[in-house]
Amino acid sequence: MSENELTYPGGRLRLYVEAPLGAGARVTPDEKQSHYLLHVMRAKVGDRVNLFNGRDGEWSARVTDVAKRSCVLACDRMIAEQADVPDLWLCFAPIKKTPADYVVQKATELGVRVLQPVVTRRTIVSRVKPERMRANGIEAAEQSGRMSVPETRAPLSLDKLLATWPKERCLIFCDEGGSAPPMARALAAEKNQPFAILTGPEGGFEPAEREALRSQAFVIPVALGPRILRADTAALAALAIWQSVCGDWH
Repeated sequence: MSENELTYPGGRLRLYVEAPLGAGARVTPDEKQSHYLLHVMRAKVGDRVNLFNGRDGEWSARVTDVAKRSCVLACDRMIAEQADVPDLWLCFAPIKKTPADYVVQKATELGVRVLQPVVTRRTIVSRVKPERMRANGIEAAEQSGRMSVPETRAPLSLDKLLATWPKERCLIFCDEGGSAPPMARALAAEKNQPFAILTGPEGGFEPAEREALRSQAFVIPVALGPRILRADTAALAALAIWQSVCGDWH
């Protein structure tokens, strides 16, 4: 029986699964995963793949019981204990499909725990698909070595978000329309608490929205520099700043 590590350019192939993982556990991949393993990667009995589910660590598994359209993955050893990402949320106004996919993928790589779409008055996108967000998050987690997948939430209006906000969590408001301290400086003074970052749509927040945000005690307005950033750029720039000051980059 052959034994081969299934790899792609980033390293050994990793798959996210919902099933429990442990010594001797047998996992049946879903239809899409089975197709990828058998018909794209040409997996054979004995080939190896890594599995994670966000709860039980990462496990090395062997391909067994290969059929035309399915196979079984048998776990035999843990290769990493479960590790979580920092407690950071990203609240963002939905944008067009391709940039939105990019934001979800890169936010996953940057260690976001929760993805919360927020509908503002200038939001152009009328429909958000949480299942598409989750699929992008899973793919990014598999490729980046992350051992969990971000929680993807249904869209909320900005008013609803503020009305239901957990007051113990600081909301970093990336305010392009007014005076605010640089984000790194603001974070340095508020490091020991849970955070979320809020970025707006391509057209920015309306004045009334900015006023409503700035009136909340849990909101900290910040600036992201002297240039006007696209919505997707702003989200990723803010995440990178947070990680460098408060996250697991230092």
